[in-house]
Amino acid sequence: MSKPSTTPRGRGATSNASGRFESLAREAFDDGWNDDDASPTPLRTTVTAEKARTIITRNDSPDIGFDRSINPYRGCEHGCIYCYARPAHAYMGLSPGLDFESRLFFKPDAARLLEGELAKRFYRPATIHIGGNTDPYQPQERTLRVTRQVLEVLSAFRHPLSIITKSALIARDLDILGPMGEAGLARAAVSITTLDRKLARIMEPRAATPQRRLAAVRSLSDAGVPTIVMFAPVIPGLNDAELEAVLSAAAAAGAMGAGYVALRLPLEIKDLFHDWLKTSLPDRAARVMSLVRQMRGGRDYDPQWGKRMKGEGPIAELVAARFKIARRRLGLDRTPPPLDVSQFRVPARAGDQIDLFA
Repeated sequence: MSKPSTTPRGRGATSNASGRFESLAREAFDDGWNDDDASPTPLRTTVTAEKARTIITRNDSPDIGFDRSINPYRGCEHGCIYCYARPAHAYMGLSPGLDFESRLFFKPDAARLLEGELAKRFYRPATIHIGGNTDPYQPQERTLRVTRQVLEVLSAFRHPLSIITKSALIARDLDILGPMGEAGLARAAVSITTLDRKLARIMEPRAATPQRRLAAVRSLSDAGVPTIVMFAPVIPGLNDAELEAVLSAAAAAGAMGAGYVALRLPLEIKDLFHDWLKTSLPDRAARVMSLVRQMRGGRDYDPQWGKRMKGEGPIAELVAARFKIARRRLGLDRTPPPLDVSQFRVPARAGDQIDLFA
């Protein structure tokens, strides 16, 4: 994969190569006419409404702790180079590279669709996870408020939910999440990959700083929302040395639990990550990829169930052992209380027939 001569400022990917389903391939190259001192070309973010027919996505993956989820957005402006959702943009004829973080889609009818699905006669409640693919609290959520509207519907139906983000914007919705958390209807996870602001800036260029994420953990915990911190992804040779420090900061911020996931490089992410390493951290690139392959049976990635989340081999075993010890020492091994599906009920709507003797 070839990369452009200049990388747009504040973006994660260094290229915008064609997705795997496109009939024509495109790649940038230096024709010799570029000025080495020229500033990178600004890359404008576009956000387009998407007409969705349903809003609840279901899965039967054995290594995912939920069977249904809601993703208010496609693509993610945070621009995390390691994001496992990037390949999904190829299904839309777009690049998993820069397109993924600059050509975004939102679902304006999400709340209306959700209300309709929950009100169906044969619907059976189970925890709905929000943000299993892309972050539900991207910058555009401040004005679009799609996630906020989804939470309002779930609250009205007293439907249990879990939510994950790396944005401090989640604290905006504590008026909903707090009461639901105290009622056993909500729990949250905040992803913290590093405490190093410089590394975070190049790896997750438009996400909240690590310190703001820790503040969000504190706000959620104080509001009564059971909160865990996800140290994800673990990238050997890059952020793995911070495992204990991140968990310690999470415990100090009030988190009740912690989890981790090893770096995953399926499909186009492999080349995107390689290019990013060579451009952003050239002195570490070879070592990082060597260690990654040692966790993946000599390959860049192994998609097998039971292996894709944690890896295998001595390095993966060492990470698992360190995590287990740190989690227990810091009191982050508590099991969150199960979410209460028994509270689910369809709220009365305007126009419904009232009880004659009410």
